[in-house]
Amino acid sequence: MGLRFFIWAGLQSDYRHSSYIYSEACRLFKINRHPEIVRDVIEAYKADGCLVSVKIIKVVLNLCKQARIADEALWVLRKMPEFNLLADSTVYNVVIRLFIEKGDMYMADKLMREMGLIDLYPDVVTYISMIKGFCNVAKLEDASRLLNVMREHGCVPNVVAYSTLLEGTFRFGNMETAMELLSEMEKEGGECSPNVVTYTSVIQTLCERGRTIEALAVLDRMQAQQCSPNRVTVSTLMKGLCAEGQVKEAYRLINKVVAGGGVSKSECYSSLVLSLISIKRFEEAEKLFKEMLATGLKPDSVACSLMVKQLCSEGRMLDAFCLYEDIERMEGLLAIDSDIYSILLVGLYQQNHYVEATKFAKLMLERRVSLKAPYVDKLFGHLGQSGDKELVLHLTRI
Repeated sequence: MGLRFFIWAGLQSDYRHSSYIYSEACRLFKINRHPEIVRDVIEAYKADGCLVSVKIIKVVLNLCKQARIADEALWVLRKMPEFNLLADSTVYNVVIRLFIEKGDMYMADKLMREMGLIDLYPDVVTYISMIKGFCNVAKLEDASRLLNVMREHGCVPNVVAYSTLLEGTFRFGNMETAMELLSEMEKEGGECSPNVVTYTSVIQTLCERGRTIEALAVLDRMQAQQCSPNRVTVSTLMKGLCAEGQVKEAYRLINKVVAGGGVSKSECYSSLVLSLISIKRFEEAEKLFKEMLATGLKPDSVACSLMVKQLCSEGRMLDAFCLYEDIERMEGLLAIDSDIYSILLVGLYQQNHYVEATKFAKLMLERRVSLKAPYVDKLFGHLGQSGDKELVLHLTRI
């Protein structure tokens, strides 16, 4: 009865269940562990002579989708004729995607072909789901074949379809085939033109395989296609170059990207700081970070947080505090992570920098940054000489 009420509520014209509500319903009714409840409710509708609409079926299928129960979703689809109902593309797409997630491409393909037999042709959503499914099971030829099938049925492939196939080719095919596919997208143009996500994905794959020089060439192709890189593109290239020790090339990259527009110098240098830290070249990262502050470039919050945290991990609490003050003097910068406030405060007290510690504690209190629980005991062990117990107690109560 509870499930029937849930389905009834989903039929109201002024209300629609959210994905969160579907998730909660699956949890409350234990649909994952007892998928037979889906069949029971449909059989109960039939036994009671209830009028069942396509909308009811779609609510039930959304429950199946949330619970990832493909077999029950197929059973519901097969039951529709008993209620004189015809499935539409949306219904088939839900069931097909469930079998794709299950890895059962035989059934998914069978259902897609079945759509054509009842004059219900697959749409772009169907084809993209199928291409992704075939790629997931390394059937690249079948995935590629679907691009031609789309065209034959008047469903023009778009950048998402091509990008899905491109990703699968990188994973299970060879690099040359993938790059040929990228060239095909560029020649096709229009809806098939690679976008920033496509190019960034290619660049990331090349960098992960240690082929950063080729990744830089893709950046050139990207800019030649009037597609500007974004922060993720630059960050990906920075990581790849630094991982291979090509830091000078990373600096040259910044000049090229900034000149082309799309990514600011501050964003580029922040990414480089993070990349230098990741390869343990901290002195260089610290020098670059301070140069940014000195020249008015604003590091992002991640770079700020990691710099202060790194100094703390090296036991350089006073340096960390001074750097924090320098960061604070830069207007418009985002705050560092709240955990780092606690790490720095405890470190200052532990190293007997009481003046700085008191100043920092007052700043935390002013900004209502609470002292994290794991650091409270450590801190109170060092407060006997400082007389700041009352101040720190306030921080624990925020």
